[in-house]
Formats: sequence, structure tokens, C-alpha cells
Amino acid sequence: MRLVQISAAAAALLLALVSPVSASPTDCFGVENPDLRIAGCTEMLNGRLSPEQQAQALASRALGYSLKGWYAEAVADYDKSLAIDGNQAVALNNRAWAYFRWGKGAMGIDDIEKSLKLDASSGASWDTRAHINQSMGKPTEALADYRKAVTFGGPRMTKMYQCGLKEHGLYKGEVDGKPNPELYDALGKCVLDTACDPLPADEECRSGTS
Repeated sequence: MRLVQISAAAAALLLALVSPVSASPTDCFGVENPDLRIAGCTEMLNGRLSPEQQAQALASRALGYSLKGWYAEAVADYDKSLAIDGNQAVALNNRAWAYFRWGKGAMGIDDIEKSLKLDASSGASWDTRAHINQSMGKPTEALADYRKAVTFGGPRMTKMYQCGLKEHGLYKGEVDGKPNPELYDALGKCVLDTACDPLPADEECRSGTS
């Protein structure tokens, strides 16, 4: 029988591919690594939980799936979480965002409307509704929502838009988190194009806004 030798690097890669992520239930919340979040939440869900804890763990695992682009899995977990507690404003917004990213923005309309009724001060929720409206060819509504996202999202959301619109060549001002006429003008141009996303795609740009 012929033995095939592989390098140590290749062996490590193979081990990483077949070995599950080592995580504890504490990794279910507040970790940036989506794989750790998913593994931690799965571990947590294997234990005995109250309905509230189960809803939170499912919503957090759903976020991990969404961050990886696994929108079908994310929506399935959000469905389970919201079946337990349908008044989670953040989970409703996040399911609407998952639908949008999945190319099914219209399916998230009811979620985002309910999320905003529960918490009208969420910049993230106004941003989600803006994206959905823009994707559906409603620039006037989208622009109004982006402006509210700036108001309620504060300097961080404002910097995100400034940074993202700079990437599109629509904004040339300072990325300082301070709303200005040039920013609103750039948003007004962006909403006319369903392919224009005012949020930055560049990771370095994103990290500079946090």
C-alpha cells in the first residue's frame, strides 16, 4: 500500500476542516468570530434553558449565521426565536436584514415595521428599512430613512455612511461622524441607484468607524 506524505501545514489545514470549533456557551454572546458564536450558542442550546434564554441563544446563533452569509440558516433560527418571543426589536431588525441580504427584502417589511414600533430610536433599524426601500425602488422613502439612521445612529452611523459613500466617489468630505449637507447630497444620489450601498464594503474603512 502506498503511503502519501503531506506537509505539516497541509495536515493542520485538514485538521481544521474536519475538527469542530472548540467553544463554550459563554461564546454565544459578544464574540466577533461568527464560528465561535455559532458553536457557543449550539453548546448553550444543548443545555437546559428558560424560554427567554432559548430565544436569546437562537437569535445570537442566527446572527452568527447571517455574518457568514448563511441566510437560510439565520432566518430559520430567527423564526424559532421569535416564535418564543415575538417582541424582540433587535431580532426582528436582524431577520429583516437577513432577508434583505438574501435578496428577499420585501419579506422583511413586516419585521422592520414592527421593530421600529418597538424601538423607534434604533439607527440600525432605520438603516435596514432604508436599504429595503432602496432595493424596492423607493428612493424618497429610502432617503428619509437614511436621514433618520444618521439622527438616531449618531457619529458611528454617520461615519459609516461617509466612509461608504467615499468608496462610491459620491462624498469627498471629512469622515468625522458629523452630518453635513454634502453627506445628505451624497445619500440623495446613492438612493437613485439600487446597486449603491452607503455602508462601506472595505473592512479597513469599517474598522475605522467602530
